[in-house]
Amino acid sequence: MRTKGLRGALAADTELGAGNVLAQVLAHGADPDGPGLTFDTPVDGHPAEHPLTLGQLDERVAARAAWLHARGVRRRDPVAVWAGSAADMVLSFLALTRLGAIPALMNGKLRPEIAAEYIRRLRAAGVLADAAHATALAGHDLGAPLLGQPADAGAGDPTAAPAHHRHHPDDPIVITHTSGTTGVPKAVLHSHASLFAATRHLLAMPQAQGTNRILNALPAPHTATVLMVNQALGNRAEMFLLSEQNGERVLDAIQRWRPDGVFGFSVTWAELARFDLSGYDLDSVRLWFNTGDCSHEPHVRRLVKVGSRDVMTRDGVTRVPGSVFIDGLGSSEMGHSMFHITHTVDTNRYGRCVGRPYRFTRVAVLDDDGDELPPGQVGWLGIDSPSLFRGYWNDSVTTHRSRLRGWYLTGDLVYADDEGRYYHLDRAVDSVDAGDGRRFFTALSEERILAACADVTDCTVVIVKQDDVVVSDAAPRPGVVVTDVLLELAVGADPAEDRTERIRAALGPDVGATLRRVVPVRTDDLPVTVTGKVRKVALREHYLTEHSS
Repeated sequence: MRTKGLRGALAADTELGAGNVLAQVLAHGADPDGPGLTFDTPVDGHPAEHPLTLGQLDERVAARAAWLHARGVRRRDPVAVWAGSAADMVLSFLALTRLGAIPALMNGKLRPEIAAEYIRRLRAAGVLADAAHATALAGHDLGAPLLGQPADAGAGDPTAAPAHHRHHPDDPIVITHTSGTTGVPKAVLHSHASLFAATRHLLAMPQAQGTNRILNALPAPHTATVLMVNQALGNRAEMFLLSEQNGERVLDAIQRWRPDGVFGFSVTWAELARFDLSGYDLDSVRLWFNTGDCSHEPHVRRLVKVGSRDVMTRDGVTRVPGSVFIDGLGSSEMGHSMFHITHTVDTNRYGRCVGRPYRFTRVAVLDDDGDELPPGQVGWLGIDSPSLFRGYWNDSVTTHRSRLRGWYLTGDLVYADDEGRYYHLDRAVDSVDAGDGRRFFTALSEERILAACADVTDCTVVIVKQDDVVVSDAAPRPGVVVTDVLLELAVGADPAEDRTERIRAALGPDVGATLRRVVPVRTDDLPVTVTGKVRKVALREHYLTEHSS
């Protein structure tokens, strides 16, 4: 079946969902010799970076399903998967969902004690862990048996795999987790229907340029990778999945594999911005797609200068220099980015604008009581979407606390303009109520600094209100707001230069008046989550406390 017709048939298939895309794509007549997935590590005798056809992918998944079934895994069994390679994560997900089990995908960078506690809270039926992570779990009480290594499952007999589980739309399909900025991450549950809602919408639309040959630079255990795997299979696109997402790894993969689209988080774009991109062959890239946290203007501007894109002219479709960057705002709980805005070298709408909502979702700016606020007023971001998660696994208290008057509260502070565009200011926990109706925002402050300081590649702003802090040479005062700015400097920038007044001016009069110090730092000096987000909670609790006098 032609790809265009196949996409329409898939979008209309009411049986199709996040748990059976591989099987349904084949059932609708996709060529088994067409593209499956490509991994950066060996898979069952196939060398690293050797493309698996759709048929080979299905066989490798069936082998794993048979192996898992022989070890007692059944439908509704939550099975934790902790490994470092994208192949282990994705193939385990596909095999477990084939059985109707519930894969709980865990980031390989979790600390062992956090991982063990997370598994205990899952009340898992079993654990798949590669050699390194199984060793890390030794001595911990998991409350579940180790089933073996994910790669071992490839030794199963694909002909012995049971028939594919027939999913109901409400069936639990996968558990992923949040970044864990404050400790043990929250376990996010998605259903067969919820995690396919956005993909179904996209399959019903014309396929975007930059989605035929995709480099997946998203963390493999994240909800976003599950989404992208299903989108690639449905689009009959080629996809190369990276197990590591650092800047050098991504640039090397782009040059060798020549994708037309690169999908990642904002931390990856920040890393790429540290390089002189003109020294790399990035001409194949038409599209950069960001999800999770929205991206900063200077990082986007550096990326859209490279690559190329197709535009419609009087002479037809023409390839022109400069790529497209699609930004947005999403999270594991949202099930997909809720907003989208397109940037090229010719666009100029930044200032933390995340664009307009996708058509499949409803969004609102809410006050503390859950009432909608008019354009221009800052409030809580509320979401109502078929793509929303089904709740936090084994944590109904946190699930219900995240809901207000029918809305899911994301924890973000936003406002809308009169034209229906939304602007992200900060995570609420990272902002500070400065009194007199004022609130200071760290993410917005970072945006302003980066836009004003070309010799700064990234920065972290930490704003706190606490008692007995010393500001300049004044005596300690209770309840004072102070701001510290940590700068990651561009190559060649002078770390000894005093940038205080430049930073103060960029912050504006209100936040600038609270500026206490500007400190150049190395990237490795900052505490980050397993997905690379800076842990501002840790900086507030430790960095500022240690330097408060």
